[in-house]
Parts: sequence; structure tokens; C-alpha cells
Amino acid sequence: MNAARRTGTSLLLGLALLTGTAACSTEPAPGPGAAAPPRPTATAAAPTPSGHPTDSAWLQLMIPMDEGAVALLDLAAAKSSDPALRSFSARLRTAHRTELTALTGLRERMGLPDTDVHKGHEMPGMVTATDLERAEAAQGAAFDRLLVTEIRDHLRQSAQVSRSETTAGGSAEAKERATALVAAREDQLAELEEIPGVPG
Repeated sequence: MNAARRTGTSLLLGLALLTGTAACSTEPAPGPGAAAPPRPTATAAAPTPSGHPTDSAWLQLMIPMDEGAVALLDLAAAKSSDPALRSFSARLRTAHRTELTALTGLRERMGLPDTDVHKGHEMPGMVTATDLERAEAAQGAAFDRLLVTEIRDHLRQSAQVSRSETTAGGSAEAKERATALVAAREDQLAELEEIPGVPG
């Protein structure tokens, strides 16, 4: 396993650990003579996100990873100089949008916020704002090289962290989604590598 893949796996497991620690923390017991805290009422209780911490960590990572990839793939329709790469990018964009619909639906069912907890983070497999700026500025073959590099990394890393979810996750639905995602990524990577002239 190369360093980038180790980083992606460590990130998922680290997020799970942090999420689990936060979920398991409790308020300290009041000292002798201290007034008991007020009993919460039904109207004051806030909804609590449910689900296994690894499922939550995986989902909150996969959604921004896919969103960044879609933003880059959107550019490929106008900027790629390779017809085969444009066609592949269009199919991959459609597949990712369908995937995002499923992932965001799962996030809603798990009661997780729709905020991007990884905004501004530079992580393996994540197409960042800086990457998109570089893509906007690139033309022709230079754009194609950037596109292939970023999308290949995205496909590999999203498959890697999803494999971790299939073994460490707790939700049957999340693990099933992760399993499907791994299979899709393997097919997508194979298709990418079969495009004539794609740099290795």
C-alpha cells in the first residue's frame, strides 16, 4: 500500500475514532451539594445523529470527495481536447451525480448535518478549490493531464476508504453502499486506463 493510500485509510479510521470519542463523552457528575441540572423537556431536546461513527466518518468524507470530482468533470465537457476522455468524463459525472443522490439520502436518514466538515482540507483523493483553479487555467493537453491525474487519484482513494467502511462500518445500508462504490471504482479505473494515450 503506498503512502497516499495509507493516509486515506488512516484518515477514515482517525475520523471514526474522533467521532466515537465525542459520541461517548459524558458530562461530569455534580459535586456534593451542587444543584442538579434541570431536567430536559421534550421541546428543548435536540435531535441526535444516529449511526456507527465509522459510517458517519465515511459518509462525511465521500460526499465532498464526489462533489469535488463532479466539479472537475463538469469542466471536462468544455476543456478536454480528447474525445474519448470527454466521453468517459461525461459518463463518470453522471454516475457520480447518481451516487451523490444516494449518499446524501443516506446522510439524511442518519441524521447527519449537510455541512462539509472537510471544507478547505487538502486530502488524498479530494479535488480542492486550488485544483479547480488550476483546471480552469489549463488548456488542451495540459488540462487533460491534470484531469487524469486528479480523477485517477480520486477513484483510487475513494475506493480505498470505502473498503475500510465495508469491514469497519456498522450500518448494513452504509456497508452495502460502500461495497457497491468499491465495485464501481474498480470498473471506472479500468475504463480510464483503457483510454488510448492516457498518461500512466
